[in-house]
Amino acid sequence: MIQYTLKQLAYFAGAAERGSVTRAAQALHVSQPSISTAIAHLERVLATPLFLRHHAQGLSLTPAGRRLFAEARGLLAHAEEVALDAAGRGEHVRGELQLGYFVTLAPYCLPQLLARFTERYPEVSVRLHEGDMESLGRALVLGTLDLALVYDLALGPELARTPLAELAPYALLPAGHALARKKRVSLGALAKAPFILLDLPHSREYFRSVFLANGLEPEVRYATPSLEMVRGLVARGLGVSLLNVRPAGDRAYDGSALACRPLVEAAPALRIVLVRPAQLRPTRTVEALIACAREVRL
Repeated sequence: MIQYTLKQLAYFAGAAERGSVTRAAQALHVSQPSISTAIAHLERVLATPLFLRHHAQGLSLTPAGRRLFAEARGLLAHAEEVALDAAGRGEHVRGELQLGYFVTLAPYCLPQLLARFTERYPEVSVRLHEGDMESLGRALVLGTLDLALVYDLALGPELARTPLAELAPYALLPAGHALARKKRVSLGALAKAPFILLDLPHSREYFRSVFLANGLEPEVRYATPSLEMVRGLVARGLGVSLLNVRPAGDRAYDGSALACRPLVEAAPALRIVLVRPAQLRPTRTVEALIACAREVRL
């Protein structure tokens, strides 16, 4: 028998999202005791603490609280959909969507996706969250994100994937580099030059693996987590690099020219995917964004 209400779950979720009873009460326009009473009731009926209380520093979820939060967000979203169905507006897509994105990938493809989505579904509020592969994966598992736009790298079975596109690796060179005169560049030639490594979790392992699969190891001169820093360093002649995302203009931020060349060797492409928690039934809002993403040419 269910011993708690949707309102109590909503109050709990509000506190979990904001890490504070006070901020949750302000956002939900209710009293602080209402939030505290709802949390206490849930902890009592579930027989487990949901939050760690930090004096003067708010709240943080316990492992049980994180599991409940992930389920509660989905349940609350579906409850709203049931209400819309009952009101005869079942196809109406509205609400809030928490969308994560991989820091180097999103500028390449997310703006055009959001432009189409917001034009089609103006009543959906999209909240953007930037991160690397590890932090986005954790947020999806914990239920704080609905979807994330990422590469298909080191994703576990707890995440459901929607493939969108594939990006093959290419050589990034200074425009005046001797290798830029070639139509294709070998990994062996790149391995002999000072290398600029895109230094993000899983990205760095992927780029190294391209070389290692051919019995090579790049000579890393600089490592940086910034895609544009990689491009800037290469453009100034400080090394060469290997990337997948290719902006429309082959120039760095300071205007210095770059050259992009395909590889001689076959190398594994990176798949762009939208991922969501596999254990949660997708809401209409999530399904709508996935549908829009399938229509966009990346």
